[in-house]
Amino acid sequence: MTTVTTDESARILSRSSVRVRGAATGRPLVFAHGFGCSQEMWRLVAPAFEAEHPVVLFDLVGSGASDLAAYDAGTYDSLHGYADDVIEIAETLDLHDAVLVGHSVSAMIGVLAASRRPDLFGALALVSPSPRYIDDIDYRGGFSQADIDALLDALDRNYLGWSAAIAPQIMGNPGTPALGDELTESFCRTDPEIARQFAQVTFLSDNRRDLAKVGVPTLVLQCSEDIIAPVEVGRYVHESIPGSVFVQLEATGHCPHLSSPREVIDAVRGFLA
Repeated sequence: MTTVTTDESARILSRSSVRVRGAATGRPLVFAHGFGCSQEMWRLVAPAFEAEHPVVLFDLVGSGASDLAAYDAGTYDSLHGYADDVIEIAETLDLHDAVLVGHSVSAMIGVLAASRRPDLFGALALVSPSPRYIDDIDYRGGFSQADIDALLDALDRNYLGWSAAIAPQIMGNPGTPALGDELTESFCRTDPEIARQFAQVTFLSDNRRDLAKVGVPTLVLQCSEDIIAPVEVGRYVHESIPGSVFVQLEATGHCPHLSSPREVIDAVRGFLA
């Protein structure tokens, strides 16, 4: 793997606060975080692969240590804008046949990126994925339209209060309150205006038709008792991606890379073997 050193590549890497660690050779692993989070959320998982793989970490524009000046509402009015960024990062780093490990909304960002550029991304590991959050005919997303409307309205009225209320529910491990506190703090560090638009893009998206376009080996990791992506959603993703592998985790909640990192590591290693 080589890094192209041009002004444009420097801009791209700085924009997304890209960090490359681990082995100089081997199959690259690219870790993509979820809504309201940052690359730091992979700190318990990504290092386990550094001895044998180049590991790429980055922040979605508008999140973490990304360049907030690069955020444009028109560019990021759909998940395609984020997928474009992921493709640019892979091109800049000269990645080939990389494994994109995407959590939550970044699972669908990964689906879009790999469908367009399977030469760059030769496999997907989708952690707690959901192609559509709103229930539909013969489809259970976990939320009604009224639920999502209320969620977005609460976010508009008081983002910090919304974050404090919903982040522990998303984490879903009340016996370990520090995990909920960490997710709350991560949400609260996100610019409220950017978070508002990203929430709308995330919770109103429908990527069900994109799943059948995936032509690379795919791992679907499904959590137990996940209020954001119920078991039916994970199985739907698995059944819609040809040849995918489905793993039901014992981990509860929506963020197994924080609540049960060893389980995630073992599942990804088994998939890569």
